[in-house]
Amino acid sequence: MDVTELWSQIAHWLARHAPVTAAALRPPLEQPDFVELETEFSVELPGELRALWLCCGGTEGDVLADVLPPFYTPYGADQALASWRDHRKHWTAQWERPACDYYAGSPGSSFHPSWIPIAGDGFADELVVDLRPGRLHGCVLEWEQEHAQVLRPEWQGIAAMLADVHRSLSNGVPAGHSYPTVTEDGRLDWQIR
Repeated sequence: MDVTELWSQIAHWLARHAPVTAAALRPPLEQPDFVELETEFSVELPGELRALWLCCGGTEGDVLADVLPPFYTPYGADQALASWRDHRKHWTAQWERPACDYYAGSPGSSFHPSWIPIAGDGFADELVVDLRPGRLHGCVLEWEQEHAQVLRPEWQGIAAMLADVHRSLSNGVPAGHSYPTVTEDGRLDWQIR
């Protein structure tokens, strides 16, 4: 399945089993202006990221919907851009020369301009798509704000991440080190074991 199909299947599962989480998700407010986004990010956006932002608009304001393990709420294009701009302000001194290896999927200890945020935990940690060059171009990394680092790819790409989430929800098996559960009030919750 591609990104659009996987997202649709996840949304369908959420509507049936975790309606509060499903209700928090919004469709894109309008079609993202990919030319404008690529100009600001200074990178070409991969098809998987474009597809995600065409079907997922994130959530309203500070509403959390932990769709992605272990506790990440997906961003729409507008939220991703706002987060990336915040990183650019915070990491101004290292923006042109980040403390990161050159190739996608390699570790880093400052935020890299070619990392595009796709989900956040409501505090400061995020999932980012790594658009540095190399064979892992497009992989998904976990940015840990407290340690100012990424270590290794969590998934090979957005479709792989969504396929892992879909498989986990459908079969009740872990996605990475997280197990899906649904709270009594209808929220998806990932338990780390």
